[in-house]
Amino acid sequence: MSGPTPPESVEARLAERFSARDDPRLSRVVRMLRSLDSVDRDVYRAVARLPTAWLDTPLRRSSDFADFSKPWLLTAAVLAAVGGARGRRAALTGVAAIGVTSFLVNQPMKLAARRRPHRSRLGVPQTRWVGMPSSASFPSGHSASAAAFCVAVSRAVPELRWPLRAAAGVVAFSRVYTGVHYPGDVVVGATVGAGLGQLASMVALRLGDRQSGASPPSPVRAAGSTTYAASSPTPSPRA
Repeated sequence: MSGPTPPESVEARLAERFSARDDPRLSRVVRMLRSLDSVDRDVYRAVARLPTAWLDTPLRRSSDFADFSKPWLLTAAVLAAVGGARGRRAALTGVAAIGVTSFLVNQPMKLAARRRPHRSRLGVPQTRWVGMPSSASFPSGHSASAAAFCVAVSRAVPELRWPLRAAAGVVAFSRVYTGVHYPGDVVVGATVGAGLGQLASMVALRLGDRQSGASPPSPVRAAGSTTYAASSPTPSPRA
């Protein structure tokens, strides 16, 4: 005889562990975690019920196209090809951010082992379906990579901030719309990706400053005395 089905979400698992400790001080935390789990599922069902059949095909294609970070790698290639030195730095930073984020999200963080949503039970129309990944649902790797690239590149090329945000938002929403992720998976993935994208841009900025050799004015020695290049020369009397 099989035992009770374990909770699927990270919030529900934490709530179960805290509840087992029988500590009154954790009761508020347990209620909050259970509320988050309930909201997560309710939002998933609400998205599944949206009467937007006209979005099914474009969002399904957007979700599929985002596999293996294709939109972001293509954008990086264009930046590197036509964006000059600034474009190459932005492309390198963005790709590095994707690499670090993908490793963290798809390896250690997937150990949470949340099961993928059961689309047919939760009412997601089959016209929206894409291939269901075999990996754990939490967190969303697509959303994480999109946010990481968006933040990393936007800091180097501010003109692309809003187009990249819009594209990343479409990819993130498509993962819930097509039924392969709960909203909480997407929110956590995007948050982690944005943080790592910011970190990548900061590292790139510091490395760029070191390579440019920026330093305060050095003293100029002349006739045994020390003066600074920025100082005004003393006028000599005319003959």
